[in-house]
Amino acid sequence: MTNIILLGPPGAGKGTQARKLVDERDMVQLSTGDMLRAARTSGTEMGKKVAAVMDAGQLVTDEIVIGLIREQLEDTSHAGGFIFDGFPRTLAQADALGELLADMGQSLDHVIEMAVDDEALVARITARSTCGNCGEVYNDQTKPWPADGKCANCGSTEQTRRADDTEEALKTRLLAYYKQTSPLIGYYYCKGDLTAINALGTMDEVAAEIAGILD
Repeated sequence: MTNIILLGPPGAGKGTQARKLVDERDMVQLSTGDMLRAARTSGTEMGKKVAAVMDAGQLVTDEIVIGLIREQLEDTSHAGGFIFDGFPRTLAQADALGELLADMGQSLDHVIEMAVDDEALVARITARSTCGNCGEVYNDQTKPWPADGKCANCGSTEQTRRADDTEEALKTRLLAYYKQTSPLIGYYYCKGDLTAINALGTMDEVAAEIAGILD
């Protein structure tokens, strides 16, 4: 079992690479947002806590998120391991995750920083679109929407663009990311867990770099 964190700014391709790891290595992508949404409607004791906090318009505490992650780690049906997506975001969360893994007899095997050139990233993301049906990602330059107007994956004609995929919005998101994440990069570097890769290659090139680290 291999447990990893993918670090990278918005649009670096973390979601794309996580999906490949899920498909090819039987790993589980632990997205904080997805876990909270699932917990809210689960009816479990933890789910009721999540629903109460979210319904009150409050931020979910680190303790609750760690509790949700613990529930996922206790499911041993996926032998490939776990991909932490969107967590940790702070040094306190990084400490809490390390303590949880140690408590469960597991370890964090790799922290992969998907490094990018900001200007190139902005250019790439402002050209991004997705299929409104299946979520397949397209790019006006590198992977344009099919000429027949139908998604190559599912055949849908619903092409969508995120409202915040603008240059100004992206630069704001990048600034927030670096403010939050730069301490984590130093934290995991000092622990010897961090490996940086060039995330601006093709999807297959980036996947090959990640595979080289995991293998």
